[in-house]
Amino acid sequence: MSALGFGCWAIGGEWQDADGQPLGWGKVDDEESVRAIRRALDLGVTFFDTADVYGTGHSERVLGRALGKRRDDVVVATKWGNVFDADTRTLTGGDDSPEHARRALTASLRRLGTDRVDLYQLHLADADPVRAAELREVCEEFVREGLIRAYAWSTDDPERAAVFARGEHCAAVQHMANVLQDAPEMFALGEETGLASVVRSPLAMGLLSGKRRARRPLEAGDIRSRPPFWLQGFDGSGADPAWLARVDALRDVLTSDGRTPAQGALAWLWARSPRAVPIPGFRSVAQAEENAGALEKGPLTEDQMAEVERILGR
Repeated sequence: MSALGFGCWAIGGEWQDADGQPLGWGKVDDEESVRAIRRALDLGVTFFDTADVYGTGHSERVLGRALGKRRDDVVVATKWGNVFDADTRTLTGGDDSPEHARRALTASLRRLGTDRVDLYQLHLADADPVRAAELREVCEEFVREGLIRAYAWSTDDPERAAVFARGEHCAAVQHMANVLQDAPEMFALGEETGLASVVRSPLAMGLLSGKRRARRPLEAGDIRSRPPFWLQGFDGSGADPAWLARVDALRDVLTSDGRTPAQGALAWLWARSPRAVPIPGFRSVAQAEENAGALEKGPLTEDQMAEVERILGR
């Protein structure tokens, strides 16, 4: 598996919750998404992370089509736990039952056009730990049946992640982290247990790309235009100026050695933990090329990491 993965949330297109809150990243061009995935493959990216709920199934279908005959060259990760109406592209709830896990896996395999998922991840971040232990054993059944190769939990709670970590075929924990939002307990768990840290939001929802400007409005179907409580760095009228000021302060160190700001943010994560596998999102070939270009640059140096901490006052 490559040290860099690609997150496929954005390519799912527009979807919403029952109250009309946008949960996607706005409109998307499926043909461009397919081209971007294939370009990433050519540039050495072999890990793709999606979820059944992204675009209420659309992201999985696009990824499956893009991979085609190259399916065996990559590691495919998806997630389950959310319930949705694909006709209206609406999230309708969650289901932590073992029965739903099997239904969801069957549906994901069909949409992805494959016979197995390489990394199957529980997508309910705050699920009950006792039920999660039951779902861990369900995942072990899936492994024995050859339907999945390994599993993980997408959560920012180290105690919950540790429940899955006790399973024989648990291979990772997916959690949020970026240069602005460190996750020391989650990285420590990965290093102590030997699990990969699949890092979501490595570019802070686009803030670390260096292309956001304060108060620039976002399109209506973009989750960042009406940010939910957990989405920091945006305030409903665009990017938060205070967050952008921190990004600007980091610009020189992140763009060292010819990197773009996004490449520097990915380089910070690789230096932060040897277990880190960031999964930046993408919607275009250009974004795919920029993100994949970080692989050639490698991690930041110890001195550069110390400079980041000094700038942020951590």
